[in-house]
Amino acid sequence: MEKVWSLRLIQFSAIFGFLGTYLGSHMAGQMDYALRPIHAHILLVGWLSVFAWGIFYRVYTIKYKKLVAFHSILAMVGAVGLTAGMWMYNLNPFNLSDTLVLVLFIVGGTLLLLAFLLFAVITFLTEKE
Repeated sequence: MEKVWSLRLIQFSAIFGFLGTYLGSHMAGQMDYALRPIHAHILLVGWLSVFAWGIFYRVYTIKYKKLVAFHSILAMVGAVGLTAGMWMYNLNPFNLSDTLVLVLFIVGGTLLLLAFLLFAVITFLTEKE
């Protein structure tokens, strides 16, 4: 189970890595750095953190296998939710109500926070080698 989710997390992080570097390249080319916070969160949360979780699951065996799947899904939804919510909060490209945009931003961030908390718990639930 860990090996399957490890690869999924690493593939997911690769997509975020590409998006983050593309956004940074675009900002540099335009000399407009208004999206720096979104760029930073895409790379730190979507690429770096998710990649690290994927490597962790490749290296360690977890006692409770269902937690791996739950954490991975929570992490991916949270990463997308936070960065998309942050993008919509800063730009609001679809002219959604400010309240809805704020709720989406908060929900994404909260899911990601829960993913980090669950990962902290999981690190204590590894099998002895």
